[in-house]
Amino acid sequence: MPPVLANLALLAPAALLLAAWWPADARSPRPRLRLLLCRLATAAALLMALLAVALVATLGATTGPLLGGMGTGLSVRLDAVSCSMFVLVAFVGVIVVQYSRNYMDGDARQGAFMSGLCLTLAAVLAMVLAGNLTQLVVAWIATSLTLHRLLVFYRERRPARMAAHKKFILARIGDVCLIGASVLLIMAFGSTDIATILTRAHTLAPGAPHASVQVAALLIGIAALLKSAQFPSQGWLPEVMDTPTPVSALLHAGIINAGGFLMIRFADVMLVSEPALHLIALVGGFTALFGGVVMLTQTSVKGSLAWSTVAQMGFMTLQCGLGAFAIALLHLVAHSLYKAHAFLSSGSVVEVAPAPSNTRPRILPVLTSLALALALYAAIGWIWGVFARGEAAVLTLGGILVLGVSMLMVPAMHAGARRKMLARMLVAAGASTVAYFVLESFVVRVTASILPPIPQPDALGLLIMGLAIVSFAAVAVLQGLSPVWLHRPAWRSTRVHLANGLYINAYFNRMVGALRRDAGPPADPRAASRIPTQ
Repeated sequence: MPPVLANLALLAPAALLLAAWWPADARSPRPRLRLLLCRLATAAALLMALLAVALVATLGATTGPLLGGMGTGLSVRLDAVSCSMFVLVAFVGVIVVQYSRNYMDGDARQGAFMSGLCLTLAAVLAMVLAGNLTQLVVAWIATSLTLHRLLVFYRERRPARMAAHKKFILARIGDVCLIGASVLLIMAFGSTDIATILTRAHTLAPGAPHASVQVAALLIGIAALLKSAQFPSQGWLPEVMDTPTPVSALLHAGIINAGGFLMIRFADVMLVSEPALHLIALVGGFTALFGGVVMLTQTSVKGSLAWSTVAQMGFMTLQCGLGAFAIALLHLVAHSLYKAHAFLSSGSVVEVAPAPSNTRPRILPVLTSLALALALYAAIGWIWGVFARGEAAVLTLGGILVLGVSMLMVPAMHAGARRKMLARMLVAAGASTVAYFVLESFVVRVTASILPPIPQPDALGLLIMGLAIVSFAAVAVLQGLSPVWLHRPAWRSTRVHLANGLYINAYFNRMVGALRRDAGPPADPRAASRIPTQ
């Protein structure tokens, strides 16, 4: 691909900036021109994303020329990673903007809200398309600042301001880490160009004494953990559910998963430091378990979805820590699409939710479901040839996936259940397993020239994988048996503590002084009556 064509992708964030800053009437409850510009801008961004995919598929990956000097300016890196994120962000942006057009209809500040959406989307696109470190860092910071405006859009809501305040502090710590990592990478490789840095990092042997690169990898990991709400900094994410619903959906358009994108983008750098990989694997695995358990205790739809996001981001971080960056990219895209849809449709869940079942699971059906699902997974994996390749990380992550799928089989294991139901559950579990191996093979092939292969784990890596399998199996059993324990005093008291996230967020509130912040009077006494319901 001619490198100059890559920079045409900058038209996408430029269109969004134009829509956000166009001097339209922002005070009108129905700013038609602003709404039209936002819809056209997101549609243009999606069209540019599809064009970028076509160019990369036919002409290959490339980096556009730098529009600036001394390594500072604008440039675009187009490859399988950036194009995947480009399409994801643009597609979710189109849906969220259209949804917001109806959701915020009649609100006195609808124009300002739509401008905030476009600004945030523009910052995210500039980040995922960045071809140099300067642009990446500036866009990374801009993404957080523009999102902050949306989180406090209704300043009358004290919980939203508290959550935004905590996120602001954590984001600034992450910014410092990313800036420090960028400085170290520039010193180590003598360039701000991301493609050049990754090419040179790829030639370094893992574990070799490259102190500056290893520290940079550690700082990238810490920045990613803070950005993606990993333990113990996860408390702000469930609290931002007090913001308008479109913002909750927008979080999944390259914002909450920006940490995963950062680690995937710098995969070659991360592989240089095994301690950094082990750290993010341990933190990610624990966050996935912690978020999954707390999610079981939530009583609201959006609260449950928020803790589910915490768990999923932890699982994605675990994938990066095991070196399975291609699988992490697949997980990132799939989870973003699913969760954005889940938030936008959360208001209708109560109407379509089935009535609770009177059947209470027992331990034997739960264990039988786990054993049957793992046996099915092992058989399909052997036929697929995964065991012959010896990719422990692929087997571990697939096994964790199957542990979750096995919970679908529990109802079919009870006495009196029809054999037809069990057959359907087995087919569903088998189809999920085959889909995992098919998609894993596809994404690895597509990103083979961009992302490094999964490394062979050391002894500590194997131990982390074993702990992950055992821990996720225990959580699966807990999920299956929790309905049985609903009326037991011990579980009821434990459930209260878990529902509050073991009060970790309360301690963090005290540390940052969030509880001492003055609520302040509403900007408009009538504001409460105009706030959309969640």
